[in-house]
Amino acid sequence: MKETLIRALSGLIYVLLLIGCLFNEHALIILFFVFGLISIGEFQKLIQLKSIVPYFIFIVLYMVFGYWQLVLNTNKGLDEATQILMVITIFVELFLIKDLFSEKTIPLFSSKRFILTTFYISSAFVFLILIANYHHTYNPNILLGSFILVWVNDSFAYLVGKNFGKQKLFEKISPKKTVEGFLGGLFFSCIASYFIATFTETLNFTNWLILSIIISVFGTIGDLIESKFKRQAQVKDSGIIMPGHGGLLDRLDSIIFAAPFIYLFLRILQYVS
Repeated sequence: MKETLIRALSGLIYVLLLIGCLFNEHALIILFFVFGLISIGEFQKLIQLKSIVPYFIFIVLYMVFGYWQLVLNTNKGLDEATQILMVITIFVELFLIKDLFSEKTIPLFSSKRFILTTFYISSAFVFLILIANYHHTYNPNILLGSFILVWVNDSFAYLVGKNFGKQKLFEKISPKKTVEGFLGGLFFSCIASYFIATFTETLNFTNWLILSIIISVFGTIGDLIESKFKRQAQVKDSGIIMPGHGGLLDRLDSIIFAAPFIYLFLRILQYVS
């Protein structure tokens, strides 16, 4: 009972802090900057990397690609560079998916460790704040909606999987995840997209529906990939910063992996509209 209460309180503080900061661009910049630093630290422990270089790279990427475009509201000279960053990030994540499905362990040679901290963790936080800069004006609705879809997907994947799950989704990496749970999370995320579209005017229902699918699929893959890193490191959680939940990376793994794909979809919408 005490453990459940601690877990609930810890999760509530996390959600309230996130939602509270979403409605002020400066607060969001600071919050995700801190989240990024903590996540890099946790991830470095998982991949056994001891270096300050990933922190330096994160600060540069975050300030140049994120702060410059969001707070200064200009992308002069950065739009093309941001697209290149997006392509490289997605390319690296596709390789992680390949490693997830085709390798017994994810290869972690020296250069790959730096590539992962840069294009798996650091760049994700850039795209998270750029999602809030859709149409080059700060609007937290898309980012808030994306987090809600992640929470709905995770919650119902757990509930459906626990009560109805029989067929394992990826037993060697995450024994508790089931195909039924994944489909349940996807189904309820699609339903949630209708209500998000109803209460926000940023995107229409069709676009939110597509986003719910993107977030459910790539968010689940992101969760599995982080689980594989933890299994290789022989740890249960990425950290201890959130009592009852583990590390911050354990809470953000889904949205981190899905972020560049969400941003890609939004860029496509801009081009076709």
